[in-house]
Amino acid sequence: MVVYKCFKCKNKLKDEDLKKRFVCPACGSKIFYKPRTKVKTVKAE
Repeated sequence: MVVYKCFKCKNKLKDEDLKKRFVCPACGSKIFYKPRTKVKTVKAE
């Protein structure tokens, strides 16, 4: 399961909610991104 976030209204959307049509049901925007859930820090030497 992939979770996308609308760039305009910040609404969280699941891939099942989009149903092959990448349009936000809340605002109609077509720009999405996948928010990072895990952050890995790398220590510089």
